[in-house]
This record gives sequence, C-alpha cells and structure tokens, in this order.
Amino acid sequence: MIRVVVADDQPLVRAGISMLVNAEEDIDVVAEAVDGQDALSHIRAERPDVVLMDVRMPGTDGVAATRAVIDEGLTAQNGEPVRVIILTTFHLDDYVHAALRAGASGFVLKDAASTEIVAAIRAVVAGEAWLDPAVTRRLIDDFAARPEKDTPTPAEMAQLTRREREVLTHLARGLSNADVAEQLFISEATVKTHLARVMAKLNVREKAQAVAAAYQTGLVAPSTPRPRSTQ
Repeated sequence: MIRVVVADDQPLVRAGISMLVNAEEDIDVVAEAVDGQDALSHIRAERPDVVLMDVRMPGTDGVAATRAVIDEGLTAQNGEPVRVIILTTFHLDDYVHAALRAGASGFVLKDAASTEIVAAIRAVVAGEAWLDPAVTRRLIDDFAARPEKDTPTPAEMAQLTRREREVLTHLARGLSNADVAEQLFISEATVKTHLARVMAKLNVREKAQAVAAAYQTGLVAPSTPRPRSTQ
C-alpha cells in the first residue's frame, strides 16, 4: 500500500485530491495538512511514502516544507526517502524553480486528471521523477530565454563521461530507464548506476534536478518535443 499525505490550504482542493487518490486500491491517504508546518508534523508522525504538496501555502510554504523533508532525511515506513510531488499552477514559475532546487521528486498541475496524479505517485515511489509536460515546457522556455553567457556549463557538468551525458540526455528527453537501456544496449541497472553518478557529480539529490540541469546548461536543446515523466 502506498501511503500519502496531501497538503493544501484550500479545503475543497485538498478533499478532492484525497478522494481521487483514495479511489485507488493500492493508495491510502493517511493524513491531510493545511500548510507546510502541518504537513511536516504529519510526515514525521505517519512516515508516508509520498507527499502531494501545494507549492504556495500560508506560513510554511511547500518549498520550505520540501526542503525540510529533504534536509531532515525523513523516511517512509519502509526506510525509503519520503518523496515530494509539488502541486502547482501555470503562474507560479518562481516557486517551481525553488521547489526543484529544494529536492522535489515531481511536479503536477493542480487541475491534472486523476490518472496523471496517480501515475506521478507511482512513479516517484519507484524512484523516478515525474515532470508534468506543461510544467517542464515552462522550465525549458525559461532556461532558453536566458542569454547563453548567463548559463555556462558548470564544472560539475564537465565532469560527466560521454556515457553519463548520453544517459542524462535521453532521460531529459522523457525516456524511461528501460527505454534508455534499450536505446544504449545496456541493462536498466547500468542506467541507474550512471544516473547515480550523474547526480553525485552534479551535486543534486533528485532525478528531476538532474533533468532540469540538462536543459539549463544546454546539454539538451529546449526544442526537444517530448519531455514528460522520466520513469
């Protein structure tokens, strides 16, 4: 059973998301929170697998709460890290960037279909990133709008081997780990090993951060048509 905490300051939104998620036989909403601090209290007490976190809430917002989850190393009952999926809207780009830096595992629009939210939950539990296509497009467009001189390739990116760059490029284009393995004629376990090395060299903690870095540094062209889940 996948255990979930839903955090949103709007009662109707919170109740609606909880109802949709609870309709799945393998997912259980164990707590609802009205703000980031309330969410942290429930996370520490319930140790859920996933938190659906509204990015903007009064008091402790979703970004600060996400950062606390990561910095405290909070874990689920099975010992795995608690994964945070940010619930956002089109006009909150600054919050999305901040949440990405804080270590969120995925981003879903608040008005996404229930199937999208459920798929995101299952993806992050499996250790994948989930980037809603619309959110990803906004991130890419923002990176593309920056003058090249403002986004030099960082020293960390230069440390990647050719194979690590290939793996990251495919993941940033929306391929799953299995798809990357098939494309490069390597095992899925090898893909995960390369990804772990990429994340270590880029000093990031989530695949979503590595994917964003691929666009931000120009490793992947913003015209790439397909970014989505990186399952």
